[in-house]
Amino acid sequence: MGSETRHESAEKHVSGEALYIDDLPAPANTLHAYVGLSAVARGRLRKLDLSKVCAAAGVVAVLTRDDIPGTNDIGPVFPGDPVLVDREIEFWGQVLFAVAASSHAAARKAARLAVASYETLTPIHGISDGLASREFVRPSHTLSRGDAESAIAAAPRSLSGEVRIGGQEHMYLEGQVCLCLPQEGGGMLVYSSTQHPTGVQQTVASVLGVPMSEVTVDTRRMGGGFGGKETQASQWACIAALLARKTGRAVKLRLTRSDDFMATGKRHPFLSRYHVGFDQEGRILGLEMTLSAGCGMSPDLSDPVVDRAMFHTDNAYFIPNVSITGHRVKTHRASNTAFRGFGGPQGMVAIEHVIDDVARAVGRDPLQVRKLNFYSRQGGRDITPYGQRVEQHIIGPLVERLEKKAEYSRRRNEVFEFNHSQGALRKGIALTPGKFGISFMQQHLNQAGALLHVYLDGSIQLNHGGTEMGQGLYTKVAQVVAHELQVDSRRIVCTSTRTDKVPNTSATAASSSSDLNGMAARDAAIKIKARLTTVAAEHFKVKEADVTFSDDRIMAGADSLGFSELVELAYFKRIPLSATGFYRTPKIHYDRERARGRPFFYYAYGAAVSEVLID
Repeated sequence: MGSETRHESAEKHVSGEALYIDDLPAPANTLHAYVGLSAVARGRLRKLDLSKVCAAAGVVAVLTRDDIPGTNDIGPVFPGDPVLVDREIEFWGQVLFAVAASSHAAARKAARLAVASYETLTPIHGISDGLASREFVRPSHTLSRGDAESAIAAAPRSLSGEVRIGGQEHMYLEGQVCLCLPQEGGGMLVYSSTQHPTGVQQTVASVLGVPMSEVTVDTRRMGGGFGGKETQASQWACIAALLARKTGRAVKLRLTRSDDFMATGKRHPFLSRYHVGFDQEGRILGLEMTLSAGCGMSPDLSDPVVDRAMFHTDNAYFIPNVSITGHRVKTHRASNTAFRGFGGPQGMVAIEHVIDDVARAVGRDPLQVRKLNFYSRQGGRDITPYGQRVEQHIIGPLVERLEKKAEYSRRRNEVFEFNHSQGALRKGIALTPGKFGISFMQQHLNQAGALLHVYLDGSIQLNHGGTEMGQGLYTKVAQVVAHELQVDSRRIVCTSTRTDKVPNTSATAASSSSDLNGMAARDAAIKIKARLTTVAAEHFKVKEADVTFSDDRIMAGADSLGFSELVELAYFKRIPLSATGFYRTPKIHYDRERARGRPFFYYAYGAAVSEVLID
């Protein structure tokens, strides 16, 4: 069993000592940047008069498309995301230019003085408009099993319907912010509030036209991310870096909340349409589902977001005949992006809507219909629509336990009684299961590195590729190292996530960061432990198999040494006390052409009872 461990920054969070980007001591000559945003949803930029901006009080430099020495497109997977508008405007709030001034207020005031003229065009406002005009940011994708159309036609009952799921703002407490310090030789040190330091490193290097090795990104912590800083922290870092290069001075860029709302993407809204066939008990026999996501103006991460929505349309249910199609619909809004669950919630909401409709049609408690359709080892009912076998069948027992613990049946009867005795007020209750796939769906992203230093006094410094946004990742990975070396976790300090310590990292996302970075750190700890074991065996004149680590001590029979003593002994024997670790997730693969594979290493399961009161 695990033991309770305090979050490594808990006291700093409460006391206010925790340093975020805007708290960092900046050089005395630091400039403050701000951006000028478009005032049309779709159009072409005819003219941009920046004369008043340049003449404004405190302004030191103005940045336009022509000032970018490298590439202007920072699309994270596919092109389509310009740092600054070239000519085509694709959403209200797109960045036209940037300004650097002596203060944040001066820069923001100056940015408002620009005079822009546009040729306006008709925008695609919503998903339905995009579907009607067949405008997509990426090709559609379909996965299927069996013959859904025939199964629905032959089923005793069938239904059609749709469900609309709105977008959602990330609403991180700390907004988009970065601080860029030019280095000698044309390099750049970037402090960024980002979930993906390597992504920021890559895009900053790209816009500056320098190798990635000349850009270092440092992220100690974020005040929340939820996916909104996975790709979309890059633009602001690029703009600050470009102004730092142009002026030769440090530049900080911090968006106001209102402009953060306007200029950055949200959770993808979805329009889901279905046709389902089922029997008289509510057992699903066939399902055709079309998931259409409102992606905004560019691909960003919409391809994998919609893929994950498709992969989670089954949720916890076996569907023998199924066809699922995902559309990536273009709309003229800020490009939507990663958001907690990354498409999974949208796919799950769609199938739960179907289950509820089926339950109403057959007159049964939705929970009973859910149980009837759960994955099971019996009868081959354990294969997902994309061909991955469900290996752990814990959702049934988990739901049964929650049903009893939450007294679901009693409360459901009380809800019925309440609704018959009230006027405007209504209650509802539901017990909903969840099955969520753990892994990045792109195989190459499922890798991580770590760097572990053991110092002469026995203290340990840990660096890995994951970022801390309050979720406790640093604490968890330090616990892994402490467990492997059998030392007190207070010996271990986690440093900022830095691209010059651990290169080529994946974003902290996909509910995978504890697994990936924990295993990479464990690999480094195992290497150091093996070296220390050899030293201890030689010192005690025993076999290495007789050496054990426990409670900050190393033992060999009746003899023992403290961890710090052994480290000092190893140092004097010139044994390396630093190691890199690496991990790559096994087994995962997905053949997109066949729509078959194992995109997830395993599934995480959960269930929740929700009781609501509405007017």
